[in-house]
Amino acid sequence: MQMNRQMDFSGQTIWVTGAGQGIGRSVAEGFAQLGGQVIGFDLNFPEQDYSFTRYVLDIGDAQAVQQACHELLGAHGVIDVLASVAGVLRLAPIEELALEDWDVCLRVNVSGPFYLLRQLMPRFKAWRRGTVVAVSSNAAHVPRMQMAAYSASKSALSSLIRTAGLELASHGVRCNLVSPGSTDTPMQRGMWHSSDAPARTIAGFPEQFKLGIPLQKIATPDEVANVVLFLASNLASHITLQDIVVDGGASLTD
Repeated sequence: MQMNRQMDFSGQTIWVTGAGQGIGRSVAEGFAQLGGQVIGFDLNFPEQDYSFTRYVLDIGDAQAVQQACHELLGAHGVIDVLASVAGVLRLAPIEELALEDWDVCLRVNVSGPFYLLRQLMPRFKAWRRGTVVAVSSNAAHVPRMQMAAYSASKSALSSLIRTAGLELASHGVRCNLVSPGSTDTPMQRGMWHSSDAPARTIAGFPEQFKLGIPLQKIATPDEVANVVLFLASNLASHITLQDIVVDGGASLTD
């Protein structure tokens, strides 16, 4: 019973970026199921029957983020949890990577969370409570061929969140990271071009110096979302500045 109460988000206002699909949607739906008042942000919401409030926002647009924060919070509004999940992936060897693909990875994956934190950190400090959980990637822990833009942006995100965590710790605000590996999302499926792609991902790609997955399965979005929910809950009340890798053991050499 005590554990159930510590996973209860009733009365809390929770923002989730990237909530239109994939891990972000699972995170937003999970918070809503646990009683949270959830606002989900994304460029579009392509699926059906969302159980949370939808807000169309380009988090890579600093002015749009500022306007959204002003509109939703005004002078006295409160946010209890920021779950930063939005992310984009662009694949290419470094010498072939388009400049616009490099730019969009950095803009969405790290500048977007920065723009939000820039608006919210003064409020978190004033309220002396709150939790930030950002979804990074195991690609921030080990190099991945053709993922220069994605890995660099996720590594920068991880450093950003830890820095925010240091600056907020004395105000009672916790900041943590979740770093998934291969997860059954539209982003992951966009990398698969054959019927055996999931099995090959589990087995690994030695020619790319990429290990397989010891647990022998691709993660579900809910399996990643569960860790986000845990870190945002009172069960994790003494955890901050941490990065939990959720990849079935794929980055065991890290």
